[in-house]
Amino acid sequence: MSSYKLLFVCLGNICRSPSAENIMNHLVEQAGLSDSIICDSAGTSSYHLGSPPDRRMAVAAKGRGIILKGRARQFQKSDFEEFDLILAMDRENYQDILRLDSGMNYLDKVRLMCEFASHHSEQEVPDPYYGGSEGFNRVIDLLLDACDGLLQQVIKTEDLKGRL
Repeated sequence: MSSYKLLFVCLGNICRSPSAENIMNHLVEQAGLSDSIICDSAGTSSYHLGSPPDRRMAVAAKGRGIILKGRARQFQKSDFEEFDLILAMDRENYQDILRLDSGMNYLDKVRLMCEFASHHSEQEVPDPYYGGSEGFNRVIDLLLDACDGLLQQVIKTEDLKGRL
C-alpha cells in the first residue's frame, strides 16, 4: 500500500507552506496515519532556498503546540508526478504552479488550501511576511482549520480507494 503524498506551496517556503506541512504532520500523527500520509512543502520562488521557517511563524505555531521543521526548497516539475495533491496557499501560487504544467496534465492535482477550511471564509491564505504578529497567528489558525478539513477529506476519499 503506497502512501498518500501532499505538497503545500507558497511563494518563499518559509511562512505559509512549511506551517501547513508541519500542522498537517501534527494532525496526521494524532490520527495515527504517519505511515499512510506524507507531507512536504515548497515555494514557487527561489528567494529563501535552504532557509528554515520564518522565526515569527515558528513562534505563532509553537503557541499552538506545533514545532516548525524543514528547509525551504523550490517547486519542481517532478513534484507533479511525486505528489497526489498539491495545495497552493493563494491564487498567485496556484497560477505559478500551473504555468509549469504546460500540457495541463495535472490540473486535477492542484487545489487552493482554503477550499478545505470550514470555520474561516478566506479564499486564500494571506502572506504574513510583511505584517505584525497578529498576521502570523491568523495564518496558523486558518491553516489549522484548513488542514483539519483536508485530513478529513483525504481520509474519506482515500479510504474508499483502500490506500489508508
